[in-house]
This record gives sequence, structure tokens and C-alpha cells, in this order.
Amino acid sequence: MARLTETQAGGVNVLRFLDLIAFSEGTSTVRVSDDGYNVLYGGGLFQGYADHPRRKLTFPINGKPVTSTAAGRYQLLERYWDAYRVSLRLAGGFTPENQDRIALQQIREQRALDDIKAGRIEQAIAKCSNIWASFPGNSYGQNPHRLEKLLDQWPKLGGVLA
Repeated sequence: MARLTETQAGGVNVLRFLDLIAFSEGTSTVRVSDDGYNVLYGGGLFQGYADHPRRKLTFPINGKPVTSTAAGRYQLLERYWDAYRVSLRLAGGFTPENQDRIALQQIREQRALDDIKAGRIEQAIAKCSNIWASFPGNSYGQNPHRLEKLLDQWPKLGGVLA
């Protein structure tokens, strides 16, 4: 579960949307992980939260090699960690709370926060699909989930629809 409080996140639906991202990205389902916060691209784990792990890994997706520095619960790229760490004035490293804060900022930037709070999850997923490759509607070609699967997961996570 997301580590920010309900007040910090702006509501329970926002927290559940963070959990939905982690489910979709496959990080929260890695059994021996710290609820996905220490997961590398490809499913391996990293140790410690002092900084982004900064590991460039390559795995085949649909028969083509895909290289990424994605890490953490929301599979944040190294370059975005560096930018958000400065712009949000984050202290304390690549911690679970800071990962939550960055994902929340990315949601804000996509103008999806009001949709999430109101339970318009299908619209929020569409607005955020260019951020998370596992969301349907993007052009990354990395086998996104079907919308129906995510909408089915939403109430299981405790989210409320409009």
C-alpha cells in the first residue's frame, strides 16, 4: 500500500490509484519486495533507498530488447528521479514516501487528480497512460493491461467508482 497518508495524498481514492499503478506495473506483486518500492525493471530487487539504483537493464519485450533505468513501485526512470528530486525539493533519497510524492506529482501534471477523487478511474487511466507503460492507450508497445482488468482490480484495492 502507498506510504503517504490519506491527507497527504488528497483522499483514499488517490491512495488506491497509487496502488493500482503498482499493481499494473507489476511491482506490488513481486513477493519478496518491499511492496514494490525496491523493484528494478525486470523484477529484480535493489537494496537501500539512499538514491535511485541507477541500473540500466535490458530485457526482451515482444521479441525486441528494451533497455530501461526504471525502478521503484512506479517504475520511475533515473532521469525523472533526478528532475523531480530537485523540483519537489525531496530530501531523504529514493524512499517509498518520495516515490509516492513523485507519482502523485505525475498524476497532477496529467490533470487526472480530480478524476481520481471523483471515481472517474477510466478517465484517469487514459490521462496517465503516457506515463505508465502498463496502462492501456499508450504507444510504448510493452503489453499494457486491458482496461477491464484494471477496472476489475479497482474495487479489490478499495477504490470507489463514480
